[in-house]
Amino acid sequence: MRSPLRWVLAFLAVSAVLFVVRLAARPYVRATSLIVRTAGLEKQHPTLAALQTNTITERKASVPSRFGALRAKVYEPTIGFERAVLLTPGVNALGIDEPRLVTFARHLASSGLLVLTPELPDLSRYLVTARSTDMIEDAAVWLADNRELARGARIGIMGISFAGGLSMVAAGRPSLHGRLAFVFSFGGHANFQRVLRYLCTGDEPEAPASKAPKTPSPHDYGVAILALDLGHLLVPEAQAEPLRQGILTFLHASHVALYDQAKALEEFAKARRLEESLEEPSRTVLGLVNRRESAELGRRLLPHTLALGDVPALSPDESPAPDAPVFLLHGNEDNVVPAAETLWLAEHQRPHTAVRVLLTPLISHAEVDRPATTREVIDLVSFWTEMLRQ
Repeated sequence: MRSPLRWVLAFLAVSAVLFVVRLAARPYVRATSLIVRTAGLEKQHPTLAALQTNTITERKASVPSRFGALRAKVYEPTIGFERAVLLTPGVNALGIDEPRLVTFARHLASSGLLVLTPELPDLSRYLVTARSTDMIEDAAVWLADNRELARGARIGIMGISFAGGLSMVAAGRPSLHGRLAFVFSFGGHANFQRVLRYLCTGDEPEAPASKAPKTPSPHDYGVAILALDLGHLLVPEAQAEPLRQGILTFLHASHVALYDQAKALEEFAKARRLEESLEEPSRTVLGLVNRRESAELGRRLLPHTLALGDVPALSPDESPAPDAPVFLLHGNEDNVVPAAETLWLAEHQRPHTAVRVLLTPLISHAEVDRPATTREVIDLVSFWTEMLRQ
């Protein structure tokens, strides 16, 4: 018969092994639960959705920047967190209050991350600017310095859509060297002007990969945003503001269509009424927006894209790479920022840091919303698992 001491030692050894296995499996469990919740599959897989989730608190915050205080929100797990991350929204009028961003931030927090979402005013006005890159840098430095939120540890930076590219630029700046655990671009760009040319023409240079997905035709929403930003160059000064209001109405209707079709139809009808009230040539421009005639609208806008900027602060492939691991996620059929941009970005970053790339059919534009095969889900879980381990 074994002595009691040997039984105790055996029990401790088994417990230690189980503890190690649990620790090793935890990132996979967290990633799986996060993907199930992010894709809205809680009803189909309630057990998976509930794994490794925490209750969270939400509070308002103010983040200092060189341009003044930025409105922000903090999402924090109630039982503690493993890392703080900065999450920046893309081009959207609702900014940090956009329901999909709020839901994503909550999912991240319930998976064990403290999430800070700073408002970027220019992106909320449908403008991609170098000032936004500076604001992301300032917010990241502030978060990294905040002993209560970051606790002296390295932070993560996450950017969605155009904020993904701007976040990559900010992450490569000297102020953040040695302070980042990872940088994540979700549907982001490598070169700002190249994306603008794509939206205007549908052309994107062949990506540096043998299995690059075929680039789809541009989405009319992206071209409409360009018309909002550049329309004043197509019409007399006195017509610029009425045209802008008409395009804003169309963009608002396009956003509302994601969750309220009846309300969206009312807003689209309002945009058409505004079109009828305009003088030429602004009536024609708004008509191209309302009828979603992206090719003709893009042809008119193409000569003016440089007015939106062509500086390194807007393009990661013209800026220093971060010194932290880079994670790049993109939808194969993204027709706002084409997936080839992520491949170009990976080529630029690989000589300088570790890069993980996943192009997937599960994503449209920065949203997990497509049917999936088991293999595609496994790939996405593996991607998130590696990032959450950083």
